[in-house]
Amino acid sequence: MPSRALITGVSGFVGGFLAEHLLACGDSVLGASPDGAWLPESDPEIRDSIPLVGWDLGRDERPDGEALTRIERFAPEAIYHLAALSVPDECGRDEPTPRAWAVNVEGTRRVVELAAALPSRPRVIAIGSSHVYAPVDPKSPTVNEDAPLGPARGYGQTKLAAERLALELGHRRGVQVVVARAFPHTGPRQNPPMMLPQWARQFALETETPVEVHTRDAWIDLSDVRDVVRAYRLLTSIGHPGTVYNVGSGRNRRSGDVLDALRALAGPNRPVVELRPGRKQDPIADITRLSVQTGWTPKIPLDQTVADTWAFWRDWPDD
Repeated sequence: MPSRALITGVSGFVGGFLAEHLLACGDSVLGASPDGAWLPESDPEIRDSIPLVGWDLGRDERPDGEALTRIERFAPEAIYHLAALSVPDECGRDEPTPRAWAVNVEGTRRVVELAAALPSRPRVIAIGSSHVYAPVDPKSPTVNEDAPLGPARGYGQTKLAAERLALELGHRRGVQVVVARAFPHTGPRQNPPMMLPQWARQFALETETPVEVHTRDAWIDLSDVRDVVRAYRLLTSIGHPGTVYNVGSGRNRRSGDVLDALRALAGPNRPVVELRPGRKQDPIADITRLSVQTGWTPKIPLDQTVADTWAFWRDWPDD
């Protein structure tokens, strides 16, 4: 059923794909970005179809008067809270940076408070992260939503604090909150330093220098962003309030296999150098709860994700 949706972080990578999906489903969409502007890589059709309001969640307690009025008139039925500092290396090593805490934690509080203040009381889909999980045993890396938590770095610490705050505050303020604990996802229009676009951009430069990768032996749960945003929309209508859902592929993928798929398209003879060789095992999603309750399953094969991402970077003008 069509609905009215507000997306924070709409100008970002996932926000753009979510906006496309919602529009295709017949939803009305209002976007929020820190400065009320789109990014250069944002899809032109989305820019022309979705109005924006400015709201810097890391600084402003609420949108300014005009932006708030527009949100109130729009009366969203759902708020997809995607806005975050999402590059782990930018969020602090052993503990969060002040900016990461302000955006990821305080920004989440501000979104739930906004929802509580609106007459429509929209449902909030708070986007979490697999970085909240404790380190896993490489022999059994799959985790369900009740697996031990224990983020070691600042990014995961802020995301865990944010999801706990959202659930507790939502319960107190009468706002339905669902947490989508997202595992790594990729696709066209994603920027470096994320893994696949970082590699694709290097191939697109068409030099003879080796492509630099961290390691070929990182084992991760990697999904296509277009599958992930389908899950987010389903959770607005079918997800249980106060519940956490893993959103991932459920598959243990080796980074070297992703690299080989890209090299086959972009440059089979291009040399590759590993900067941090060695095995690394990330958590892998048990998606049983999400699949059983919503019927969602991943549909886009990894080869298509790689091909579409490569096509984007091959055609993107280099600065």
